[in-house]
Amino acid sequence: MMKFHSLISISVFVICAVVVFTVSKAPAGNIEEDFLTPPDSGRPRTLWMWMGSNINKQAITQELEAMKESGLGGVTMFSLSDTCTPWAGNIGNSPTLQIIAFREPWWQLVRHTAEECKRLGLEFGMHNCPGYESSGGPWVTPELSMQQIIWSQKKVKGLQKFSGSIERAQPDLRAVQPFPVFNPKTGLVEKPEVSARREYYKDVALLALPAEGVVPKEKIINLTSKMTAEDTFDWDVPDGNWIIYRFGHTTMGAMIQPCQWQAIGLECDKMSREAVEFHMNHVLGEIKRRLGTLVGSVFTHLHFDSYEAGEPSWTPKMADEFKSRRGYELIPYLPAFAGRTIESQEKTNRFRSDFSQTIRDLYRDIYYPTISRLTREAGLKLSVEPYGGPWSIGEVIPNVDIVMTEFWTWGGKFGPVEVAPTVDAAWASGRRIIEAEAFTGAPAESQWTEFPGWLKPIGDAAFCAGINRFCFHRWAHDPWSDDIRPGMTMGQWGTQFNGKQTWWKPGRAWIDYLRRCQALLQRGKPIGWDDDDFKANVTDGKPDIRYIHRQDGDAEIYFVANIERSQAAALCSFAVSGRQPELWDPVWGTMRDLQENETKDGKTIVPLEFAPCQSFFVVFRKQIPPHDGPVIKNFPALKKVADVNGPWVVNFDSKWGGPAQVTFGKLEDWAKRPEAGIKYYSGTAVYHTNFDSQVTAGRIFLDLGEIRYLARIILNGKDLGVLWTPPWQVEITGIVKEKANKLEIEVTNVWANRLIGDEQEPADCQWLPGHMGYGGYLKEFPEWFIKNQPRPSKGRYCFTTWNYFNKDSPLVSSGLLGPVTLLTQ
Repeated sequence: MMKFHSLISISVFVICAVVVFTVSKAPAGNIEEDFLTPPDSGRPRTLWMWMGSNINKQAITQELEAMKESGLGGVTMFSLSDTCTPWAGNIGNSPTLQIIAFREPWWQLVRHTAEECKRLGLEFGMHNCPGYESSGGPWVTPELSMQQIIWSQKKVKGLQKFSGSIERAQPDLRAVQPFPVFNPKTGLVEKPEVSARREYYKDVALLALPAEGVVPKEKIINLTSKMTAEDTFDWDVPDGNWIIYRFGHTTMGAMIQPCQWQAIGLECDKMSREAVEFHMNHVLGEIKRRLGTLVGSVFTHLHFDSYEAGEPSWTPKMADEFKSRRGYELIPYLPAFAGRTIESQEKTNRFRSDFSQTIRDLYRDIYYPTISRLTREAGLKLSVEPYGGPWSIGEVIPNVDIVMTEFWTWGGKFGPVEVAPTVDAAWASGRRIIEAEAFTGAPAESQWTEFPGWLKPIGDAAFCAGINRFCFHRWAHDPWSDDIRPGMTMGQWGTQFNGKQTWWKPGRAWIDYLRRCQALLQRGKPIGWDDDDFKANVTDGKPDIRYIHRQDGDAEIYFVANIERSQAAALCSFAVSGRQPELWDPVWGTMRDLQENETKDGKTIVPLEFAPCQSFFVVFRKQIPPHDGPVIKNFPALKKVADVNGPWVVNFDSKWGGPAQVTFGKLEDWAKRPEAGIKYYSGTAVYHTNFDSQVTAGRIFLDLGEIRYLARIILNGKDLGVLWTPPWQVEITGIVKEKANKLEIEVTNVWANRLIGDEQEPADCQWLPGHMGYGGYLKEFPEWFIKNQPRPSKGRYCFTTWNYFNKDSPLVSSGLLGPVTLLTQ
C-alpha cells in the first residue's frame, strides 16, 4: 500500500532458481472455455479494510455475500485505524471501543469471517500485523525491534592514566521511521517519543583513536575488554589528543502503522532470525489457535504489504555477519558512523558500501526466508509486495508464493509502482499469476467520482504491463445498516469499492470483463514486448495502443488496448502468419473471425478500430479457412436510420431525494436541471419511452450516445445487459418490433452529487481537516447517529467518514445524455 515511496524504478538482479511449489499450475481447460466461463483464478480479489473498532458481524456476512455475488474471489483483510488522514486517525464517541486488533473480540470476528468464507467459497487472508506497515506489533520488545547504532564520545589528552566511564549515548526519543503518525496523546502529527530508545541499550565496542585526521587502523585502540560491569575502565593514554567512542545500539522506535493506537507496537528486527521468528510465531500461533482446521483451506495466505519501515543500522549479530560476508572486521570501521575516515577515503567508502550490502544480504537471507518458511510450515501461502526495502526484487521473489505489485489511478492514468521490475523478476522465476494492488486512489482522483468506465483504461494498461489478477484497493468494511450510505471509507485513500457504491450491482458487468481478461492473460507463457512482435500504425486519431502477448500451446493470444479516452484506428501487425485472426471481445464475451487481413513478410496485418478505451483479444489458433466470397470488413460502418426522441418518463428513487416520476421532453444532464432532487441525485433512475421502428430486417443496433455512467437496457421485456464503456451500443436484432417498442434504461451515476447536495444543508456532523488537504474526517460519531435518532439536518441523505466536498464543489455530469438512435449495418 505504498503511499509515499519513490517511484524510481530500480534495476533488478534476477537470480536463477529452481521453481518451487509456489508456481501456479497452468489451467486445464481450453482458452475458449476459459474465456466464456472464466475459472476461479480469474476472479479479482479485494483488500478489505477493517477500520478501527467499526466492525460488525452481520455486516461481515452481508459484505462477503455481496463480494461473492459480484464475482470476486476472496479478500485480504487489514486492520487499520478509524481513518487515514493519511496518518492513523481516531473518530471519537465510538460505540465499539472494545474491539482492538489482534485481541478479543476481534479474533472472534476473524473466526466468523473464515467460517463465512468457507460457506461462500471465498479465499481469506490477512496482513501479518495491525496496520499496513510492516511486520511487528505490541508483542515485539525493544531488544527484538529494528535497531540503530548510536555512540557517545569523550576527548582525552595523552600521557595520563584515564580512570572513569563514558556516559552511554542519549539518542533523541523520537522514533526513527520514515513517516510521522497522528499522536492522540499530543494531538500532533509527529514521530512519537519512545522511551525505550534510552531505556534499552547494548554496548558494541569502546574504541580510542587520534582526535583528528585520517586514522590508520593500527592507531585504533580497542578498549572494549577493559569495560567493567559498572561501565568503568582504566587506560594509559598515549601521547597526543584522543577521542574515545562508546558504540552501542538501541531500538529505532519504528512503529507499525496506521493502526489503532491501542494496537501500535514496534517493528521487529528484520535482520535477526530470532526476532522475525518471534513475530511470526506469535501471529501464526494466534491464527492456528483461533482458526484451527480452517487454516490452509479457507484461510489461505498471510500478506506483507509494500515496505515502508525504513532501514536499520544494526542487529545484534551484525559484526559476525559482516565478517563472514565481507571477509574483514567491522569493529575498526565503526568510527565511520561518527564521520571519521579510517585508512583512507576510498577504504571508508568501501566500508560504507559493504555495510549497506550486508544489510541487503540479511534482508534477503534472513527476513524473506524466515517469513516464507514459517508461513509455509503453517500451511499458508506468503503474499508479498516485494519492493521498497533494502533488497533486490529478483533475489527475494523465489521466497514468495503470491507476487503482488501495485498501480495507482494518477490523473486518470496508469500509475505503476515498481511494476516492471516486479513483473520481470516474477516471469524469471516462472510465475504464471502476477497480482496487483489495483486502482489505489489518491484523494485528488478518488472522491466518490470513480466509475468502471473511468477505471477501464487504467486496468487495461496494467494488463499490458504483465499484471493478470487484480486485488482492488480497496473495500472499506462498513458496519452499518444498508440505508446508511455511502458509509465507511479508508479516510482519504483508495478507489471506493464496496457494496454500497451506486454502481456496484450494474458494475458486475465490469467484473465479468476483468474475469474474462484475467482468465486468458493467465494462460500459457508471456512473450514480452518487442516492436517485431507487434506494431500499431495509426490510421485515425491519436491513440496510445498497448499490448501483451502470451503463447498457449499452438495459440497466440494478444491483448490489444487503446488506453486513450478517444477513438482511433490502426493497422496492427502481429508476428504470426498462416493463421486466422479472431477478435474476442471481453466486454461482451463474443468471438468472431477477422476476415480483413493480409500476410506480409511473415506478419499478419489486421485493420482494427477502437472506440475510446476499447480493448480486444486477437487470437490466432487455427488455419485460415478457404474463402471464395466477398471479404467482410472487420468493423462494418453503421448508419443511422432513426432517432428515439422520447418524451422520457424518468423514475428517481424518492428515498434519495429524487422525484418519483418526471417527464423529460428531451434528454438533459441531471446536474444542469433546476430541481434540487435531480441535480443533486445519486443512484439509479429508470428512463421509459416507446418508439416505432421502420427497420426490423438485418442487423440493428441501439446507440445511447453518451451515458453518465452505466446503463442497463431492457427492450420489450428482454434484459440486454449493461453498457458501462464505449461504444455505447447494443444489438437489438430480433428483439425490436415495427410498432410500440417499450424501452427501459436504468442509468446509474456516482455518489458525488448527493454528497454535494447535502452540503447545501445545515451541518449535523463535526469534521477535522485531513493532514494533506482534500477535505477531512469525522471528528466523532454524533449522538443522533449512535442512538439511531432522526437526523437534525432533515435535508441530508448521506453519511460517510470522509468529506471531500463543500456547497460550492462542482457537480458531476450525470444521466442519459444521448442522442439515442437506431443504427443498421
